[in-house]
Amino acid sequence: MPKLAIDPISRIEGHLRIEVQIDEGSVKDAWASSTMFRGVELILKGRDPREAWAITQRFCGVCTTVHAFSSVRAVEDALKIKIPNNARILRNIIEAMQFVQDHVIHFYHLHALDWVDVVSALSADPAATSKLAQSISPWPKSSETYFKGVKDKLAVYVNSGQLGPFANAYWGHPAYKLPPEANLMAVAHYLEALDWQRDVIRAHALLGSKNPHLQTYLVGGMATPIDLNSQAAINADTVAMLLELFKTAKTFVDQVYLPDLLAIAPFYLDWAGIGGGVGNFLAYGEYPDKDGNLYFSQGFLLNKDLSKVYPVDHNKITEEVSHSWYEYDDESKGLHPYDGETRPKFTGPQPPYDFLDTDKKYTWMKAPRLDEHPMEVGPLARMLVSYASGQKDVVDTVNFVLGKLGVGPEALFSTLGRTAARCIETVLLANKLNEWTMELAANIKAGDIDVHEGTLWDPETWPAEAKGWGHIEAPRGALGHWIHIKDKKILNYQAVVPSTWNASPRDAKGQLGPYESALIGTPIADPKMPLEVLRTVHSFDPCIACGVHLLDADGRELYEVSVDSPTIAASPLLKFRS
Repeated sequence: MPKLAIDPISRIEGHLRIEVQIDEGSVKDAWASSTMFRGVELILKGRDPREAWAITQRFCGVCTTVHAFSSVRAVEDALKIKIPNNARILRNIIEAMQFVQDHVIHFYHLHALDWVDVVSALSADPAATSKLAQSISPWPKSSETYFKGVKDKLAVYVNSGQLGPFANAYWGHPAYKLPPEANLMAVAHYLEALDWQRDVIRAHALLGSKNPHLQTYLVGGMATPIDLNSQAAINADTVAMLLELFKTAKTFVDQVYLPDLLAIAPFYLDWAGIGGGVGNFLAYGEYPDKDGNLYFSQGFLLNKDLSKVYPVDHNKITEEVSHSWYEYDDESKGLHPYDGETRPKFTGPQPPYDFLDTDKKYTWMKAPRLDEHPMEVGPLARMLVSYASGQKDVVDTVNFVLGKLGVGPEALFSTLGRTAARCIETVLLANKLNEWTMELAANIKAGDIDVHEGTLWDPETWPAEAKGWGHIEAPRGALGHWIHIKDKKILNYQAVVPSTWNASPRDAKGQLGPYESALIGTPIADPKMPLEVLRTVHSFDPCIACGVHLLDADGRELYEVSVDSPTIAASPLLKFRS
C-alpha cells in the first residue's frame, strides 16, 4: 500500500507531520508526529509557584491566557485558596472572549479553505451571491455592489500573482462542492473576519493590559483593580466599552458565522459520516457561577454513547511514552502528571529522511490516557458532554443546528460535527459575555470591588509540601496543569494540553490517538492532493507550537525549522512510498 507523508501541516499553530497508508482510495492507517520539543516544564522547576502562570503562558503564542488560568488554578488548588467573586467573573469574561475570537479565526482563516474553493469565487455572479447572502442573514454587507468589489479585489490578487494566504492550495479539487456564489460569499466573510477579530479582542487589552500574554492574572484572583474614580482601573467606561465590543462580537457570530455554517454544511453532509475518531470524549467543564456550578458540564463519554456521562477523576489520567521521544524507567506504563517526567530522548531519523519508523518512537507528543482510554477533547467533546448531561442551552442550540441540517445527534461524531460544535459553542458564549459583564456591573454597583484573596499570598503561611491540579477548558479542549510544591518552590510541574490528547501517538496497547483514529477511512480522491486529510486534521484545530528546536542526547542542535509567516504554503510538502 502506498504511504503518504504531509509535512508540515499548514494553517495550524506549530509543526505537525501526518503519515497515512492509503489503499483503494481511502486511509487504512495513520500516524501523527509532532516535530518539536520545547521543555518549558523543566524551566519551572525550582521557581516560585506564584510566577508559574507568566511562564506557562509562553507554552504557546495563541493559547496564552488559558495556560495562565490553568496555572493559577493549580496553585490555588494546592494552597486551598478561594478567589473573590469578581475574579471569577473577570476570568470567565476573558476566557469566553478568547473562545469567541479563536473559534471565528479557526473557521475562516484556518479551516475554511478546506471547504471553500477561492479560485471558483472568480466565476461567481455578484448578484446571485447577494441574493444568497440576503436569504440566510440580515448582515448588512450583502449588496451586489459589495460582492462585486470583493470579486474585483480577488481578481487583482490573482492577476498580480500576489495571492497571500490563497497562494497555495488544492484549488479545483473534486472534494470542493460549493457553487461559485457560496465561495465568493465565504471569501468576503474571510476578509471581514480579519478586521472583526482584531477589533473585538480589545476586550483583553481592557482586562488584561495586552493580548496575547495577558498580564493581570494572580494566584488568588486578578490584578485588575476596580475603581469608578480611576481611569487606570475598571470603571463605568470600561463596562460600557466591554458591552459594545461584545455586541459587535455577538452580531458577527449570529449574522455571519452561524449562517455561513448552516449554508455550507448541507453541501458536505457526507462528512457527517467521516472522521469519527476514538469515540471517547473528555471535558473538564468550564465557566463556574458564584455557587460553583459549571455552564459547560464536566465528564467523559465512551464509545459514542450519549446515554451515560462518567465523572472525571484526574487521578486516573496518565501519560505514556512508548511511541514518544522521551524515556521512562518502565515504558510499558503511564505516569500520572504528579509523578510525570520530561526526559527527552530523540531517537528519530536524521534529516533528510522520507518516512518515520512508526513501529518505534515517532513524535514529541506523549500519549495521555484516562483510565487507559484515549480521549478526544475540544468543542465537540464539550458540546457532547453537556448535551448528554442535559444542559439546556446546549441541548436547545445543538438541536436547532441539527434540525436545520436535517440530521440526528449521530452526525456529531464526525469531521463535520467538530466544525459544527465549534460554531454552536461560539453562539452560546457570545450570548453569555453580556450576562457576565452585567453581573460584574451589578457587583460594582453594590459596592463589591474585591478582585484578590491575599491571605495566603505569603509563602510563610504555606504547608511544607502541597500538590494541586488546575484544569480549564481551552478553545482546543481539556487543559490540565499539575504542580508539586515543596519548601515554597516548584518541585515538579506537568501540563497535559488539548493537542497532547488529540495528537497522541499509539500507546503501549497499540491504541491510536484521536487524530490517527479519525483519519482511518477518510476518502482520498487524489493522493497528490490530500485535501481530505487536511479537512479532518484541521477540524481538531491543532495547536502544536511556534518553533522547532530538536536536540540530541548531548544537547546539540540537530536542525531547526522556523515558520515566520502565517501565510506560508497552504499546500504542504508531500512524500510518497509504494
